[in-house]
Amino acid sequence: MSRCAAPSVELYLKTNCDLPLRTQTMIEPRRVYLLCPAILLALSACSTGNMAPANSPVRLTILHTNDHHGHFWENADHEYGLAARKTLIDRVRAEVKSEGGVTLVLDAGDVNTGIPESDLQEAEPDFRGMSLVGYDAMAVGNHEFDKSPAVMQHQQREWSNFPWLSANIYQNGAHLFSPYHIFSVGGLRIAVMGLTTNDTAKMGVAERFPGVQFRPPIDEAATLVPALRRQADVVIALTHMGHYPDGKHGVNAPGDVELARAVPGIDMVVGGHSHNAVCMLEPNVRNDAYVPGAPCAPDRQNGAWIVQAAEWGKFVGRADFELRNGKLELVKYRLLPVNLHKIASGAVTSRPYTEEIPEDKQMLALLQTFRDRAGGKLLEKIGRTSGSFDGVRLHVRNYATNLGRLITTAMMKKTGADLALISSGSIRDSLPAGVVTYRDLLMVQPFGNHIVVVSMRGDELQNYLQAVARMTPGSGAFAQYAGMRMQLTSDRRIASITIGGKNIDPQAIYRIAVNSFIAKGGDGYPDLSRHPDNFDTDLSDVAVLRDYIADHDLLNPEDFIP
Repeated sequence: MSRCAAPSVELYLKTNCDLPLRTQTMIEPRRVYLLCPAILLALSACSTGNMAPANSPVRLTILHTNDHHGHFWENADHEYGLAARKTLIDRVRAEVKSEGGVTLVLDAGDVNTGIPESDLQEAEPDFRGMSLVGYDAMAVGNHEFDKSPAVMQHQQREWSNFPWLSANIYQNGAHLFSPYHIFSVGGLRIAVMGLTTNDTAKMGVAERFPGVQFRPPIDEAATLVPALRRQADVVIALTHMGHYPDGKHGVNAPGDVELARAVPGIDMVVGGHSHNAVCMLEPNVRNDAYVPGAPCAPDRQNGAWIVQAAEWGKFVGRADFELRNGKLELVKYRLLPVNLHKIASGAVTSRPYTEEIPEDKQMLALLQTFRDRAGGKLLEKIGRTSGSFDGVRLHVRNYATNLGRLITTAMMKKTGADLALISSGSIRDSLPAGVVTYRDLLMVQPFGNHIVVVSMRGDELQNYLQAVARMTPGSGAFAQYAGMRMQLTSDRRIASITIGGKNIDPQAIYRIAVNSFIAKGGDGYPDLSRHPDNFDTDLSDVAVLRDYIADHDLLNPEDFIP
């Protein structure tokens, strides 16, 4: 830490920031949390330029995760979970320290939304667990905005002892979060800049956060990086933007590759949002069949290393660098599996890909309280299925599945609509064979959307469906639907539409059921919120699916083949 940083920041916290007392005193020997624009000015005034030793190399290890999505507890196969993650990170920290190096632990966002035990408790176990791990900083993900401003304040100021960073999110013209943080460790000044996909604006955030604005992150980085280069030895972009090989981002907003190509001066991009293990086969070709424990080569664009550690805490990414005479070199990069298991050919039980990691007892004690609190409601029996319904992310985002049809059929049944449609990003898990519990349904649809019915004339509906048809396969905007059939040309234009087995009539009136997320223009869908024939049923998506399953003694997946 520079000699003038701590008193200046403390002074600004006490005199210029409208923050609670806990935040004012959040100063630790090796960290300063940047929480208001005035502090940024203080740090700029205190900057003394590069401080790394001229000759001897400085070893720096970056550990990173992303897209945690509520997975604070291990799964049924004893994979991942914060308790094992803490053990792994503690081991690496100790190893690096023993060799004279320094470590930063970063998360690239989307801690919220995905696991019922977490969702029911507003992700408190996740943020408190990450604080116990000792994370240094987190990028703000789009799903942090699933919560209300009040809940976000609890998460950020009470349950997190690390800064939330985003340089491109503004509210009423001011940064809503700290744009960056400069760490002073081991004689190094390391600038970590946060960036958030501006696709977040498609989530209807403005209703809950009036005056919020998501500016293009590349534009913000282009302004900020030159200033950070003058203050720091290393510049890291901690992003929640997604990794799209060769910058081919489809309907998604530009991601990490586009950022690195557009903005020189970034040493490393630690990313999230697209849930990929970023391991490259060759330049601009990602290995999407990466096997845990195998070597992993990160992407490299315009001098910046680009990394991402899949999702849910399945891996902890580890990048070991050396800084010598002002030049940063990557010595080694690895994705460290967190108790991931495989089933060998012909075997019945699974075994870990790598050495099993024991769970940290202190973390288990913390998390067990939250797990117990989630309680029995999650285990309530809803119905039964004779086989599984496919909600695998790679599947639902690329083609129609039986689960997509089940959900939209339930929407049609409940509302009497002629057709129903959701974006595939609304589906987050498969529905298992056998007994279906309330927890299973929350795993499938964790977002708390409700059902909206809109009446349209046939020609208007055809225009709406043409916009839907252009949603790129592979993205969360890709549609799942029931009650209609569409035939598309090679350039994804509609050749024909049938509804209820009949060709669409341009003059007839049709009722379409959608969830509230896409009704408000989420995922880039046409905004139906101001449509004159828009009716919000106030029925939650989970309740609609629950009622449909409960009304059937046994659901057969074969009956819902698209």
